[in-house]
This record gives sequence, structure tokens and C-alpha cells, in this order.
Amino acid sequence: MQYNTHFSLKKYNTFGIDVTADRFISVHTLKDLKTVVQENKDLFLLGGGSNMLLTQNLKKTVVHLNLKGVIVNNETENTIEVTAYAGENWHEFVLWCIDQNYGGLENLSLIPGNVGTCPIQNIGAYGFEVKDTIISLEALNVDTLEIETFTNKQCEFGYRNSIFKTWAKGKYIIVNVTFKLTTQNHQTNTSYGAIQEELKGNTTPSLKEISNAVVAIRNSKLPNPKEIGNSGSFFKNPVIDITLFKKLQQQYPEIPFYPVSESTVKVPAGWIIEKAGFKGQRFGNAGVHNKQALVLVNYGNATGKEIHEIAKKIQKKIKNEFDISLEIEVNVF
Repeated sequence: MQYNTHFSLKKYNTFGIDVTADRFISVHTLKDLKTVVQENKDLFLLGGGSNMLLTQNLKKTVVHLNLKGVIVNNETENTIEVTAYAGENWHEFVLWCIDQNYGGLENLSLIPGNVGTCPIQNIGAYGFEVKDTIISLEALNVDTLEIETFTNKQCEFGYRNSIFKTWAKGKYIIVNVTFKLTTQNHQTNTSYGAIQEELKGNTTPSLKEISNAVVAIRNSKLPNPKEIGNSGSFFKNPVIDITLFKKLQQQYPEIPFYPVSESTVKVPAGWIIEKAGFKGQRFGNAGVHNKQALVLVNYGNATGKEIHEIAKKIQKKIKNEFDISLEIEVNVF
């Protein structure tokens, strides 16, 4: 194994921020991962680089987790268990499952990143969250160097959340994830309005047709990170008290919402940001995307700090105008 020093991470984060790592190494085996963890006390784990904003050079060892492999087992009449290793590209894995006629992940097509990071923030889209298919995962304990298994329940999944963003953050490195998928009688979810529109009246779509619809929707709204730096949705959709919602509804009768409980509703952060006038605004080298206000973009030479300042400006105005505290979804370093 060889470490690279003063290594540029521009190609390793979807925002395309040009910061450097003091040391960088790509790890392909569990044995090498254990060795790197043993040799270095201060590590920075890097997967697909899709859910992060780098605001400074990293004075530590950056480990690019490149563990690969997909294992199929425990097939029953209607279901199958599939284990994917952390370094597998998420969208490619979803497409592979669809090609095998394994159902359950089609609504999560084209989400950037790798398999190993999907449980950390419980990725979700179009009425579905990855927790709905995860059985368990294996993670390396960085202190003991032992592999530990976490059940779905032990991960304590929440909205864009898990223990790996709270008390277990930095204590474990996810090495693989096991999913329970369907092989027939697929329980698909096409109730989301945009998917229904894209399917154009197709009431019995195949897994591939649902995936294609999701890909078309995402491509129409979200910029390709290879063309313009971004990290997808920058903010979480806020869940607000029903009292505040009714107050906002009087002022904005058209405000979209999704009931969460008897006392709370979820409102789209993109809609709120657009109402506040930020959609399409540019601030120097960075700005807010002109098709989806939930996405902050790097026009080529922005620093992470510039993008973070735009995020804080948005948060301040949304709080002042709507009394809503927008929470950043991406990890800021």
C-alpha cells in the first residue's frame, strides 16, 4: 500500500471543490482497511464523495473506500437477500438489481454515491427510503478492528438519519449492506405525482419502467455533477408543526405538503427556497440551480466556504420569512 501526499480531492467530490488531503490512499480489501485504520489515528472516510461539502484542506489521512462485490443468498419464493460491498456505485447496483428482476430499490435510481454511504443518511426519494429494504449491515469497529453486525433496528433509521450520523459517527466504517428484495409480486410505489405523470397512465409498470421514470425526473430537475458541481439536495425537507403550517397556508394557499403525523407536516424545502427568491441566483462562482432551488452549484471555481455562505444566507432568510429552520443535508467539513 502506498500513500499519496498533498493529494487533490477535486475529482473525488461531486461539488468539484479543489482541496487537498495531507495523505490519501484507496483501499480495496478488508485486510488493507484494517491495516490503514491501525496505522492512522485521524482518518477521513471517502466513498462516492456525493454528500459532502469540503470547505478546507484536510490535515489527515483520507481513505477512499473501494471495497467491491455483490453476493446473492437466502432466496425464498418471493424474496432474495443481496449483500453489496461499500465501494459499489449505488446507481449501478440499483440497475444490476433491476436487471435481475429484484424489486425494492427502483425509486432510488440515479442517487449519487456508493452503497456504503446509503445507510448513513438513510437515502430516500419519491416516497421510499432505503431503510425499507435493509436487513443488516457489517461495519468495522475502528477501535477493536472487529467486524460487527447491525440489524435494521439497531441502525435507528430516521428521516435522513441513523446512528452513523450520531453516536456511532467516526466509530465504525460500513463495509457491506444486506438488502431484502422481491423476486416476484413486487410491491412497487408509483403514487408520487411526478412518477405518475412520467408513466403517462401506465398502471402496471415494470421495475425498469419505474426506474426510467425516476431517472428522467431527476435528469430534468437535477444537474449532472460531471457537468456542474453539486451534491444533489443540499437541505432536508423540513417537518413543521401543524399550527405553523396552517399559518403559512393562509398566506400561501398553494404550499405543497405531506402529512407526517396528526401534529406535523413535511413541506418541500425547494419550494420554500424558491418562494424566498433564491432559485437561479448566482453569487460569484456559486449559486442556486435554476431548475431546482434545493440544489446549490459550483460554476467552476467556487470554494466550499463560498457555497457554505450561500447556504447560511438561505437559512437566515427562510427563518426570518417563514419561521422555518432549514437543516443542511450534506456533511460540511
